[in-house]
Amino acid sequence: MIWDVHTHIFLPEVRRDRQRFFKSEDEFQWIYQNEKARMVGPEDLLTTMGEDGVERAVVFSFPWHDPGLARESNDYVLESAQKSGGRLIPMACFDPMSKEAANETERCLIAGARGVGELALYLAGSMPDMIKNLTPVAELLKAYGWPLLIHTNEPIGHSYPGKADMSLKDIYALVKAFSENTLILAHWGGGLFFYGLLKKEVPEMLKNVYYDTAASPFLYLPQVVEIACKIVGANKVLFGSDYPLIRPARYYREIKAARLDPDDLALILGGNLERLISQEKEI
Repeated sequence: MIWDVHTHIFLPEVRRDRQRFFKSEDEFQWIYQNEKARMVGPEDLLTTMGEDGVERAVVFSFPWHDPGLARESNDYVLESAQKSGGRLIPMACFDPMSKEAANETERCLIAGARGVGELALYLAGSMPDMIKNLTPVAELLKAYGWPLLIHTNEPIGHSYPGKADMSLKDIYALVKAFSENTLILAHWGGGLFFYGLLKKEVPEMLKNVYYDTAASPFLYLPQVVEIACKIVGANKVLFGSDYPLIRPARYYREIKAARLDPDDLALILGGNLERLISQEKEI
């Protein structure tokens, strides 16, 4: 069983004419101005899932500044999930600094979203301001029992479109602020999991934190899977592909090459995610 926690789809009009959205969406232009940066719809995603053996996938769009575009994109994600026969699991996505963040969260959760993500501060905004703005969002998610998925990235190393200016101190501040929420930190949490080895405070703050593998082949050596499991445990690692950036199948060799117990491997490839978002919850 393979479940993917990190995939993206885009509205047809965005895929047809991406440049039309560049003027008002700097982050989108930064990441997608290169025509080689692929965008897909639900049909392509489902086809690739079938070819690569992915049973179910969490899907979201992009953290648009324009609240109308964010709403339309979320509706598209929700509709695509409904038509997928349960194979796509929708999350709500929007600018984490949006004044509509809480309202849009509640609207989408009522409509069937199983969480919020991938939220990102790419070029504008500060972590303290984002934490303040997302506090009512976090409260809603805690009440519903669904996770919050946040873009994080390593603070050192090579630059690339989508690599935000953030520190581990910033990421940890977010974790502390929302320590009672289920948090999924994309892209290995920017390396935050290494600090699970500290004796005081940090392990307790990380108790509800999960790390996804999105873009791992571009960012880390294959050993990261085995090392992360030794530090925080295989029960805290979620397979995420970041499709269409990378196909799911590209990850399998690295993940399966890690010297893991078969039960731990099963947790990473789907068991952990199934536990987090498949059960019915009451509020």
